[in-house]
Amino acid sequence: MYSHALFSCNIHQKAVPLHQKNETVKQAPWVRETLKLFDMLPTIALIYDFDGTLAPGNMQEFGLLQAIGYQNPNDFWDLCDRIAKTNDAGGIAVVMYAIQIEAQRAGIRCTRQMLRDFGKTVQFFPGVLQWFKHINHYAAQIGVQVKHYINSSGIKEMIEGCAIAHEFENIYACTYLYDSNGDACWPSVVVDYTKKTQFLFKINKGIREVSDRVRINEFVPSDERPVPFERMIYFGDGETDVPCMRTVKSNGGHSFAVYGNDKKRMLAQQLLSEGRFNFACPADYTEDGQMMEIVKRILDKIKADYTLSQHEAVNRDTLNMFSAVGDTME
Repeated sequence: MYSHALFSCNIHQKAVPLHQKNETVKQAPWVRETLKLFDMLPTIALIYDFDGTLAPGNMQEFGLLQAIGYQNPNDFWDLCDRIAKTNDAGGIAVVMYAIQIEAQRAGIRCTRQMLRDFGKTVQFFPGVLQWFKHINHYAAQIGVQVKHYINSSGIKEMIEGCAIAHEFENIYACTYLYDSNGDACWPSVVVDYTKKTQFLFKINKGIREVSDRVRINEFVPSDERPVPFERMIYFGDGETDVPCMRTVKSNGGHSFAVYGNDKKRMLAQQLLSEGRFNFACPADYTEDGQMMEIVKRILDKIKADYTLSQHEAVNRDTLNMFSAVGDTME
């Protein structure tokens, strides 16, 4: 396809030396475009559940439940269980409803700002606050780009108010609709384990909007998606994360089960033995921790695989062009 555009020759031309052919190949647009791949940094998505993964327990237990009258958080969760069983309702939707109603009973307006303020009280596992800086720095050193995402059944407004909110490319989580006075009046997004799996495909296709129902269903070739599954690392702590963990692992990515207590450790061991995810690690995000070491090695592997794939593309395209040059110039 390049013979007329690139080369001026006729059947009486002398054979072109091999080194000249090589230089001609390097200048071909096809090869130049392929070589540009080496200037691109592969994007790697680190995707985190929130409750029990980055923070011990549930985010509502760090002050919100106490403020609406539940000094013992278990009393609130028992209430939610009763409502769900009585009405055969989804647990996540019931939690959102109960927070809204119980706040009203306590005389507290359930506003976006109120939820963000209580998000400021959330505490994290050791090393979480420094984790992102260390990971980003290492990624820059080896020549990859990392983006961090939240994929949670927790409340988005509270996550937006927490100390690490600025670290995330996007936060996929439950959220409320607000009336004209700014008070929560209805859940706008309810995230259960099936919704969490859908968000993986939004990340895969580069879709930020939860409301999108068009682009998510459009066909996009795997090699044109912003974040292929093999460049995803998923962190979760419980059974509700298993579908996401398994999806990422089955499609060539890596997934972690994070445990903060013995009960979670035993569950992680069981699920690991069943092949649901790649690694089970204690909730230690410090620079010298086991999880940091493993994630760095995964980043190394992803970079090596990406670089090798670019070499394969250049090698293939160069040979094709070399053949085309030879057929035209000899």
